[in-house]
Amino acid sequence: MIVYLNDNIHPEAVALLKSSAEVVSDFDRIREIDGMVVRATPVPRSIIEQAVNLKVIGRHGVGYDKVDIEAAREHHVRVLNAPTANANSVAELIVARFLEMSRDLYRGNVGLREGRFPKSSPPDMVGTEVTGKTLGLIGIGHIPQLVAAMMKAAFHVHVIGYDPYVSAEEFRRRGIVKYDRLEQMLEAADLVSISVHRTAATQNMINASTFDHFRPGAIFVNTSRGGIVDEDALYDALTAKKLRAAAFDVFAKEPCPPDSKLLTLENFSATPHIGGNTEEALYNTGMTIVKNVLNVLHGLPAEGIVV
Repeated sequence: MIVYLNDNIHPEAVALLKSSAEVVSDFDRIREIDGMVVRATPVPRSIIEQAVNLKVIGRHGVGYDKVDIEAAREHHVRVLNAPTANANSVAELIVARFLEMSRDLYRGNVGLREGRFPKSSPPDMVGTEVTGKTLGLIGIGHIPQLVAAMMKAAFHVHVIGYDPYVSAEEFRRRGIVKYDRLEQMLEAADLVSISVHRTAATQNMINASTFDHFRPGAIFVNTSRGGIVDEDALYDALTAKKLRAAAFDVFAKEPCPPDSKLLTLENFSATPHIGGNTEEALYNTGMTIVKNVLNVLHGLPAEGIVV
């Protein structure tokens, strides 16, 4: 068996893959490739159509927007992901970003490095606490539920959410107050996290009109996908102080270009898509996706099947 892999995954997952298959890092023998394990590498229709022996694509992580799902379905190629393997890692990052921006940790760190603070406890460095605040979740899948549990246990937050694909009964079961309109939820939330897949329906889901409904003191965190938030509108909203701050791990163009206007703002903090970049998450995700790709190739049951 030949499996394509040209992305960084955990070494133990690579070793497992190599124990059962020949691993290639290019498409020189594309017609012979049986499977693919991809993380950042896109898999468009053109690749799927050329890989006539392809049986399975394993997406290292949750999102699968870089894989042409319709082309995979047409050519009877299984697409797998690992929807929960890195969930704890991403949830911890979301909590960390709320704390970072509520206490201006980014601005304080940069200010000290640049010598801006002649005295301790500068009067323009007054933060806010997250304890007792209202947490608003856009999407209430596995990662948001972990965030809610962490924030409830540590900071006694009140949790509300918006997800048109989840019933009110399921909201109640998960201990989250359901809002039927996104704008109304934003008007009630102090802390906002978005966790949705990037699709045609969610492209620029958060835009200029949406930012009119954020609270002036709100903190907004995006660890899901770039393109879901209109970044120009975000810049305008942060500049106009329609919300207190934002912290993003994902961008429409990755890594975030150094000339991005957002990187000029002190109430914005950026990271280079590291939500799943912990030792534990990389091991769990890598081993999960490799095992399931090999299962498909060996004709065994597999988990995380998208199509």
